[in-house]
Amino acid sequence: MADEKIQRLAREIYEEVGGMENVEKLRHCMTRVRMDVRDYSKVDLEKLKAIDGVMGVVEDDTLQVVIGPGTVNKVAQEMVDMAGVKLGEAFPSTEKSEDGKSGKELVEEKAAQMKAEQKEKHKNNSPFKAILKSISNIFVPLIPAFVGAGIIGGIAAVLSNLIVAGDIGASWQQYVDVLNIIKNGIFAYLALYTGINSASEFGATPALGGIIGGVTMLTGMNAEAPLPNLFTGGTLSAGQGGIIGVIFAVWLLSLLEKQLHKVIPDSIDIIVTPTIALLVIGLATIFLIMPIAGVISNSLVGVINTILEKGGMFAGFTLGLTFLPMVMFGLHQILTPIHMEMIAQTGQTLLLPILAMAGAGQVGAALALWIRCKKDTQLVEMIKGALPVGILGIGEPLIYGVTLPLGRPFITACIGGGIGGAVIGAFGNVGAIAIGPSGAALIPLIANNQWLAYVLGLLAAYAGGFAATFFFGIPKDMKN
Repeated sequence: MADEKIQRLAREIYEEVGGMENVEKLRHCMTRVRMDVRDYSKVDLEKLKAIDGVMGVVEDDTLQVVIGPGTVNKVAQEMVDMAGVKLGEAFPSTEKSEDGKSGKELVEEKAAQMKAEQKEKHKNNSPFKAILKSISNIFVPLIPAFVGAGIIGGIAAVLSNLIVAGDIGASWQQYVDVLNIIKNGIFAYLALYTGINSASEFGATPALGGIIGGVTMLTGMNAEAPLPNLFTGGTLSAGQGGIIGVIFAVWLLSLLEKQLHKVIPDSIDIIVTPTIALLVIGLATIFLIMPIAGVISNSLVGVINTILEKGGMFAGFTLGLTFLPMVMFGLHQILTPIHMEMIAQTGQTLLLPILAMAGAGQVGAALALWIRCKKDTQLVEMIKGALPVGILGIGEPLIYGVTLPLGRPFITACIGGGIGGAVIGAFGNVGAIAIGPSGAALIPLIANNQWLAYVLGLLAAYAGGFAATFFFGIPKDMKN
């Protein structure tokens, strides 16, 4: 039955997006199938949203069909298997030329046309929109690694605390060390992964991007004669500027590499281009980008921590209240490098536990809808499917499948998130040691044994979202 559902979803999605031949590329994230569509006029959005199993549709520079975690991987794989390509690969063109043009020429023409149309459609929200898209493309592939390694690090932290408390023997330390080695497989070398993914996003050679990321680690620097910081008069330190600096440096690398490919003869391009690109951008990274990005990232982290420390409940309420709209518009992607900088500098991100309350508010709102609108069997089935993953912190199915389409419950869910954020803000210093999970799944990653404060925040957000929705968020035509 499960296989039949996957095949049905894949087939019906193709039918409503104008057929397989109307898809140029396909990939997926944690909850969405993302398609580059050749001709949007062939897409029937209403029928696409009405497919059983589709929780919502997001129109952006890509067409995004919200299916939910777990299922999305299988549906996306089934869809590319049907097309005979791999995830992210270009679909073959099945159009026949009537004027002697090759299939490739037809595809290129249509791609250029669609690109122009989409550029016109989104001209009012670029280039900032483009920046958000790039940040998403850089970090979304790393989320499974953040989740897995972060939870392993959380287990290691719990065991360390038990050793210190004397609840378990010191012989457990070797197991803690092994777990930390696994965790550090991503967090210690995040600059390299960021450099590789940034290069892929910006059109540079991924290996060169990885090297530029590695440059920020200053491997091989003589500790007795450290490199000078030309701006502050002090010395450079490994990781200064963090991943913000890496992303900017690799963007410059992509610009330089593309220009070099144009002027360097093909016969020596493979030798000369990477050498010049690494030398120029490597020097710029060490002596210019690292110091400047270091000042920016330190200031940014300092300001955010100060706001959270001084703002307390008010800051927590405001952040918890506004995060769902940020997710809806894709603006939350800009926070990923900020989270990583906070973790790198302080060992935790104080933002994530507060922002996680937004999803908890949705859970409370969904429970209220379930009770007040139980005669609406379609809505109840949607809630049943989306609620478990919502509790675990994956909120998109609830956003696009339940609260946002109804309007008022989305607002009351935001209020619940604000209430939970206020509770976290009141406790203060509630941080997470890694990003990726949210909701209940974030509990193992809460730093400094502040998990009880986080759980109380979750419960407050559940209750707040439930009460606000139960009394004020039910659409009049849906009340039982």
